[in-house]
Amino acid sequence: MNDQRSAAEPAAAAVAVPEAVTALEDAGAVAQVDGGPGAPARGAWADRRVALAPIALVVAGGLSVQFGSAVAALLMPKAGALGVVTLRLAAAALILLVICRPKLRGHSRADWGTVVAFGVAMGGMNTLFYLALDRIPLGIAVTLEVLGPLALSVFASRRLINVLWAGLALVGVVLLGGGGFDRLDPVGAAYALAAGAMWAAYIVFSARTGRRFPQADGLALAMVVAAVLSLPLGIIESGSKLTVPSTVALGAAVAVLSSVLPYTLELMALRRLPAPTFAVMMSLEPAIAAGAGFLILDQALSTTDALAIALVIGASIGAVRSRSGSAPRREA
Repeated sequence: MNDQRSAAEPAAAAVAVPEAVTALEDAGAVAQVDGGPGAPARGAWADRRVALAPIALVVAGGLSVQFGSAVAALLMPKAGALGVVTLRLAAAALILLVICRPKLRGHSRADWGTVVAFGVAMGGMNTLFYLALDRIPLGIAVTLEVLGPLALSVFASRRLINVLWAGLALVGVVLLGGGGFDRLDPVGAAYALAAGAMWAAYIVFSARTGRRFPQADGLALAMVVAAVLSLPLGIIESGSKLTVPSTVALGAAVAVLSSVLPYTLELMALRRLPAPTFAVMMSLEPAIAAGAGFLILDQALSTTDALAIALVIGASIGAVRSRSGSAPRREA
């Protein structure tokens, strides 16, 4: 009954910023203080602002992730897909180590096995996604990638209604392929689908890591594992290009936009937002990605592509709502 929260929360809680969260919560509390004439009106407005604040944080996080991916696409001609992955993961790992300062002692072999598996899933997810992004438009890549978490949700729920959502997503995929993935570049589509499978594994191991490690310690350590695994690939493909100051700066920007900032915003949102609502909003990622691809990369979508993305988004939202709707029955 808590599967969604255990899966979503560790994935979002990449950076623990208790000071910022506490400040935000204190500000919300102050906004609701009753004081003097006109207080009821101000209280109603404050309540509305408090209710909308976590939603705004999730939207901001999604925009940050997808626009970070767009910046990564611009960086690929300079550093290559694997080079960009290495820069992003290495920069994110350094930032997380400085902020989280995870403890290395006191963990069992099972703990370390879990965090290594989490790091492998994270590294594989990022590597495969950027290889896909090098070949197919951002919006389509994210749409294919999100099929991994959708499949995980369908299989975990074991409800007949989710067969309908899976079928709806399949229709969307067929539309994206236009009857055959040659239109999209079949290798790029395969990379995106494989990235989705790794995203599903990422969700599973992020939940396990979150239960075994305090705060974001496990995620920081897993990010180091992912960075170490990606380093040889980045060096082989890009070599000395990874040391060019402008390239390093852009790589750090991608790390902040795609990892540090969105995870921080999502962590703050999850303190106030129900997990099912959070998951529904995360299902809108393909639409945000399509917008980022259009604005930054000039990747316009056809009407068919837009319809296909809408079908996958609808299937994802439907699957999430089906799971949340079944929770009370399981608890009873």
